[in-house]
Amino acid sequence: MISATRLEAATAAVTVLSNRTEVTDWAARYFGPWWNASSVEAASACAGRVLVADVDPTEYAELTLQVHDGRHTEEVDYAKHRMLVARDGEDIIATSPDEAIAYRMIPSSGRLVLSGADVLALALAAARLAREVIRGQLLRDGWAVLHSSAVVRPDDGATLLTFGDKGAGKTTTALLLASSGWQLLANDRVLVRPTGERDVEVVPWPSAAALGLGLVRALGWDTPARDHLREGGTFHPTQHDTVTTALLAGDCTPLWESGSRERKVQVFPDQFPDLFGVPLATGGRAAGLLFPRVDADTAPDVIDGTRTLREADFMSGATEDRYPDVFELAQGVDGGGRRSARKEVAARLSALPHRAVRLSHDVPASVAVLRKVAEAL
Repeated sequence: MISATRLEAATAAVTVLSNRTEVTDWAARYFGPWWNASSVEAASACAGRVLVADVDPTEYAELTLQVHDGRHTEEVDYAKHRMLVARDGEDIIATSPDEAIAYRMIPSSGRLVLSGADVLALALAAARLAREVIRGQLLRDGWAVLHSSAVVRPDDGATLLTFGDKGAGKTTTALLLASSGWQLLANDRVLVRPTGERDVEVVPWPSAAALGLGLVRALGWDTPARDHLREGGTFHPTQHDTVTTALLAGDCTPLWESGSRERKVQVFPDQFPDLFGVPLATGGRAAGLLFPRVDADTAPDVIDGTRTLREADFMSGATEDRYPDVFELAQGVDGGGRRSARKEVAARLSALPHRAVRLSHDVPASVAVLRKVAEAL
């Protein structure tokens, strides 16, 4: 039996079809209300962009043989996996040995077909590519991608965009505001487009959120996270086993890999409202820019700051190399959007209020500062 999940974001849409409900259920859960995910009749998916992801080891083996059948191949790193890419006439074919998944992109129909041997690997890959199909459509339609968290005021759609380097507090800022009356639009990046004479429209870029154990404790989310695990629940499969063990033990001491990379709780989008009571937004209008920094031992406050939006705040070039456009879904448009779109977005955002804030581990005091800034917009 074939099942189908349709995803819609702004002017873009794609339908995910599969012979395994686990694949379409995963897409529905991963994108959820952020991208208006809904179950549809498979027979209705004959028009528009379609991604087919079937558990079919035979087809995987046959397509992999085609890739290796004396064709010129290009090896790329896609989502941390080795992928071999070739051409079969106008079609683009590829195989990922690590994941046991083969791909065929059919430009004449706009259909992308995945065949795999493992249902979980296939579900992950299908969600990844469905998101890229949506992004490709939006980039071609004049959207750009910002490296920013975002929250929306529910009564008027006013959206606060938070920028900063790694560890600056983008996710912390968004979650503190989303826990006190605002709606969470994104924890790491957003899609933006100039609209009207001065506005910037904002829609979410769904992804699993990586939350440090210290932040989980500070927000008071360690108890519901532990209860969820004890009742047989899970978090995103990219979460390291040591993080799960720590949550079960009630130990929120930060865990570090070699170097400075922290192992974090990996939260599905639908777990924000279901587990932590954080409402999600599906879109908004940019109203202000925040530039936080976290100083654990200093009182939270609004501070002087000269930081403004810069080119590095757009997800483009090297920042998007993790997902090279091997299937030509964006048709040559840069991964962060056309230069003209980025330039216009930057000009419009520069005219909005900019505020620099200092946050600390004192959650109530940090929330008070953020609410003061937010309510002044």
